[in-house]
Amino acid sequence: MEFLKKVSRFAGKYMAFIVLVIAAMALFVPSSLSWIKTSYVNTLLGIVMFGMGLTLKPDDFKVVFSRPKDVLIGCVAQFTIMPLLAFLLTKVFQLPVELAIGVILVGTCPGGTSSNVMTYLAKGDVALSVGMTAVSTVLAPFMTPLLTYVYAGQRVDVNMVSMFVSIVKVVIVPIALGFVFNKLFGKLTEKLTEVLPLVSVTAIVAIVAAVVSANSAKILTSGLLIVAVVMLHNMLGYACGYGLGKLLKMGDPKCNAVAIEVGMQNSGLATSLAATHFAAMPLATIPGAVFSVWHNISGSIVANLMASKAEKKLKVVSDQVTA
Repeated sequence: MEFLKKVSRFAGKYMAFIVLVIAAMALFVPSSLSWIKTSYVNTLLGIVMFGMGLTLKPDDFKVVFSRPKDVLIGCVAQFTIMPLLAFLLTKVFQLPVELAIGVILVGTCPGGTSSNVMTYLAKGDVALSVGMTAVSTVLAPFMTPLLTYVYAGQRVDVNMVSMFVSIVKVVIVPIALGFVFNKLFGKLTEKLTEVLPLVSVTAIVAIVAAVVSANSAKILTSGLLIVAVVMLHNMLGYACGYGLGKLLKMGDPKCNAVAIEVGMQNSGLATSLAATHFAAMPLATIPGAVFSVWHNISGSIVANLMASKAEKKLKVVSDQVTA
């Protein structure tokens, strides 16, 4: 068990690097990972969501009732900024329909599962981040199909009811089961959560490996374009989220939380929805897979920059007090 804990800590710490290495292997040597099938994506995402449910406690929802304004600002930002940015980027870069659908799906999904960790590293408001993730995830079965229809319905047939059912099955049900398991078997859950980073990283890496290895040839022909779009989408999300927080006169910890929550998406869900509902368009799964790789790298960088800024401010205040 102690060995697993060490491996889990290593996996959590170097997640971005691990995902990047596996993505490169899947892209340039697809046969090495082609045994991980895209049909596994929903199950793998369910495992990640179950793990998220294990970490949730009733106290995590208190922020929703004690600070509803902050959570509302975050969730409105989540479901307006990222979908609109996705739509605009597909138009500016004139993406083919398959890739455009994938980018829009990423934009319409709720906050990413690793945003809470990044917010903690950024010295942001972790309670707000957890509350926003929880609420946006609960709203996802309604908002994601609706927004996908609004922004992509003119290009492809979007079955909102079918998408709603998919999100409930692969996101809401596993989270609810994890939450209940945590409530019933608290002591066992405490032990399990110590190895959760390993489980989550393994599942996310497998999702990326499955999608990238299955579409490596097509990615290599349009790779630079989609990578550029994904990077812009993510970075603009951080910037707009932070800017909105400043505009509404939020403190730095809250601004950091909103920025990271808006910029980091549940791209695994986007990949799952693309594979399930747009199976005739295999390239639609690519933006979600690329986003999964990139936002873990960018999230770590942005969190470090935010933490450094917070430490400098603290030092200035400390120097003024002692002067």
